[in-house]
Amino acid sequence: MGPMLQDDGSSVTSSSPLEFFSRMSPNIGSSNPWLRELKPEERGLYLIHLLLACANHVSNGSLDNANLALEQISHLASPDGDTMQRIASYFAESLSERVLKSWPGIYRSLNFTKMPVISEEILARKLYFELFPFLKLAYVVTNQSILEAMDGEKMVHIIDLNASEPAQWIALIQALSVRPEGPPHLRITGVHQQKEVLDQLAHRLTDEAEKLDLPFQFNPVVCSKLENLDVEKLRVKTGEALAISSVLQLHTLLASSDDETTMKKASSLGLFVNHVNGGNNANANRRRSSPSNDSSSSSPTSINASAKMDGFLASLWGLSPKIMVITEQDSNHNGSGLMERLSEALYYYAALFDCLESSLPRVSIERRKVEKMLLGEEIKNIIACEGGERRERHEKLEKWIQRLDMGGFGCVPFSYMGMLQARRLLQGCSCDGYRIKEENGCVVICWQDRPLFSVSAWRCRR
Repeated sequence: MGPMLQDDGSSVTSSSPLEFFSRMSPNIGSSNPWLRELKPEERGLYLIHLLLACANHVSNGSLDNANLALEQISHLASPDGDTMQRIASYFAESLSERVLKSWPGIYRSLNFTKMPVISEEILARKLYFELFPFLKLAYVVTNQSILEAMDGEKMVHIIDLNASEPAQWIALIQALSVRPEGPPHLRITGVHQQKEVLDQLAHRLTDEAEKLDLPFQFNPVVCSKLENLDVEKLRVKTGEALAISSVLQLHTLLASSDDETTMKKASSLGLFVNHVNGGNNANANRRRSSPSNDSSSSSPTSINASAKMDGFLASLWGLSPKIMVITEQDSNHNGSGLMERLSEALYYYAALFDCLESSLPRVSIERRKVEKMLLGEEIKNIIACEGGERRERHEKLEKWIQRLDMGGFGCVPFSYMGMLQARRLLQGCSCDGYRIKEENGCVVICWQDRPLFSVSAWRCRR
């Protein structure tokens, strides 16, 4: 994607093409004929420059300049174009939404009639599972860890904190049914926001267990947010061997609403005052910079305190699981400053969009649905939201290792068999850009050399 960039949109190297672009376009909102002659790589670099410049203007409350940058992005970006054009469309939309949120009346009015289409979201998530190998890889190593931990157990209880995809548990039911010592009694507790998803999952799994003559129960738990989960509803019983699976869920517990009101007020005031004054005074811009948008970065190894996360991990530890497997996005999208998050997210989501570019045509409807309804919504949450509303707070594996270690869990390295099955699955992929690597006993799933997801297994440390 080009050289590493500073927060103002310039490169860390003096010879960067981005510096050339910034010199070529002092008025970034003007119409420049040379833009039409840019090659795809040059256009991609210029879009990065414009996005970073726009984010910097938004952070400083300079709305006129932010608008000029967005106007020029609109001429270069396209949701049907190449990887950089597509991703720029979603980042520009997210920056625009962040600005609109400074005027709650306007923002709410524009969203009065919007209705979430649950069936379309469910379809998009199924497409995500089919188009990417990430969840399949996570399920393979998770199931193998559970099988090994439950060896010889007669009563097995699995808690799935994101129960939506039946493929994972159908595979596990099939594996448990052919154990040499005979199948156990299996109970799966599924947690999800939507009852209809749990009903469909229960039907699929019950049918499979009946076909294989495996004793089975499904316990559905409808829960709007993980932080609201009542542990008592999980119905963990004495004598059960417990396993917990969390796929792309724990990071939502890092959201905090403590400073949300302060952040919104400060952001609104800074944007309003600067807009009234024309947004032309650079020193005034810096003085009026919103606290929620500061450029301070969070250390990749420091842990952000979260009472909700600490409490939830303590509750899970209290259930004494024999094994707990956690899958999370492997990127630092939980920084306090907008510039830091945008820069990290650009690289991360460009890799995901690249995955789709390598395997699907640009006119694919399925590709558009995944990009808009899932990846685009994640980008919007990372860029446009703050406080408790910002739930896509992805963190690197090293932070999860620290957090779980402090929570009383010990890492369980994945077995040779688990890694072998994962590698075999990758060999069957139509695209050869996917990689897996072991890191501190955990699995990191990559596109080329870019880490995208981590899978780690844990047990209670007494």
